[in-house]
Amino acid sequence: MHFKKQLLAAAISTLFVSGAWATNGYAPHGIGQKAQGMGGVGVAYSQDALAGGVNPAGMVHVGNRIDLGVNWFRPIRSTDIVGHPTSSGHFDGSDTKNFLVPEFGYNRMLNENSSFGVSVFGTGGMNSDYANGIPLFNGAAFPTRTGVDLAQLFIVPTYSVKLNENHSVGIGLNLAAQAFEAQGLQNFAGFSTNPTNLTDNGHDFSYGAGIRVGWQGKVSDRVTLGATYQTRTYMSEFDDYAGLFAEQGDFDIPENYAIGIAVQATPKLVIAADVMRINYSDVNSVGNGGPATNPASFPLGGDVAAGFGWDNQTIYKLGFAYQYSKQLTLRAGLNHASQPIPASETMFNILAPATVEDHLTLGATWTLDNGSELTFSYMHAFENTVNGSGSIPGFLGGGEANLKMYQDAIGVAYSWKM
Repeated sequence: MHFKKQLLAAAISTLFVSGAWATNGYAPHGIGQKAQGMGGVGVAYSQDALAGGVNPAGMVHVGNRIDLGVNWFRPIRSTDIVGHPTSSGHFDGSDTKNFLVPEFGYNRMLNENSSFGVSVFGTGGMNSDYANGIPLFNGAAFPTRTGVDLAQLFIVPTYSVKLNENHSVGIGLNLAAQAFEAQGLQNFAGFSTNPTNLTDNGHDFSYGAGIRVGWQGKVSDRVTLGATYQTRTYMSEFDDYAGLFAEQGDFDIPENYAIGIAVQATPKLVIAADVMRINYSDVNSVGNGGPATNPASFPLGGDVAAGFGWDNQTIYKLGFAYQYSKQLTLRAGLNHASQPIPASETMFNILAPATVEDHLTLGATWTLDNGSELTFSYMHAFENTVNGSGSIPGFLGGGEANLKMYQDAIGVAYSWKM
């Protein structure tokens, strides 16, 4: 059994970002290389077989195809602690900072009006790696590495059907697996319902399922609208971290929903925009306040115990696709997300400093003579700081935790039609 857990940990960590893919909270800014080059848009504008991970209704419009892609992702995160008796100083949380993130999409038209497909991708973002530890978390007696690692794998089989010439709907089954590890949290053993299952237990695993549904409708010759909804994905508990997460190790995946529009502005230019909402605060292990704001924070692992204090997040995406020539399509986009981490909740978010808000993206697709495609994307998430305000309570030493992060990603995909 231990060997099987190690093998699964290696598979999830290697294939799906080992927890580092954090751009909109801990969700990727877009799914699929084409969407990633356009600020992440995809609700009303489906371009490849990864579309089922955003709006299953779009899969019936992408035809028979396979998409294989990979991102090189580089997040840089750090913390400055001020006014604390043992932990004041600068801490680099990026001892691990280079990640490869593969993705895969398959779609087959069952007939001219319906399709079956599978979109496979990863998310994450509850990630940090402080190589020299942080005394606030592990104390002078435990000068060991501090950090957490969350990786999530989604396999989404989808069925999509055209209702008529202009409207389609789709449904996808969200099959999810998670891997989680925490290190260097020994200082909180006395504040835990289950100190044996608090920290340094290696990777533990969680599994669950949910549903994605969507609609796309062409409302005029130039305008397409879309809407999508993902249910909360109920996951099995992280038993090895039952003394850390609220509700004895529960870590469900929050619901999200989005609307979108795509406009064929000219024969060569498409402008698309999405608005998305992720309800992080509905998941207690993510949304419950920490010790500065939640009187019931301790003991950790309890039903209403401390989480990361994240707010729900609203995300605005804007993308452009310009067909420069028959072979070359150029893309660009912007992505802005509201800040999920309140200033009062920065202490526990030293472990998950997902502070970035604004993203700039670029992309291009070159169509080869045989009809296959090479797609490239680039994303830069601009540096953003969340300064603490009353973030470290007095009984833990007082002071403030100030979080900072920026990110870069370069991706490539090869696609062909079947």
